[in-house]
Amino acid sequence: MLPAAHRVRRAGDFRFAMRRGRRAASTSMVVHLALTPGGHDSGLDADPGSPARVGFVVSRAVGNAVTRNLVKRRLRHLVHDRLDALPSGAVVVVRALPPSATATYAGLGAELDRALTRLSAQVSS
Repeated sequence: MLPAAHRVRRAGDFRFAMRRGRRAASTSMVVHLALTPGGHDSGLDADPGSPARVGFVVSRAVGNAVTRNLVKRRLRHLVHDRLDALPSGAVVVVRALPPSATATYAGLGAELDRALTRLSAQVSS
């Protein structure tokens, strides 16, 4: 389970990360990362010094409710182990694609690592 300070809850925060952030796609997921701007005019719930926050989008295309919840639990656990690697003030949205339903735990972890590595290289440059 992600600590409350690390969860994205508001629709505006999801929208901000998906529209304004950078993204890295893989076979089973798309990871969006947006850094919180300095001003509060974006409508975001956090300031730049706050911890990184993560949200998940798992649509019906992934599978039935049992499958979607399994994918969410796996992704949540994988991201929890990588929270320290995320920049502070970042808003991250992990959007699961249909192949994530049949992906192994290790495969999801490897794809998440590749996506986060690509995004951190884009943000730092």
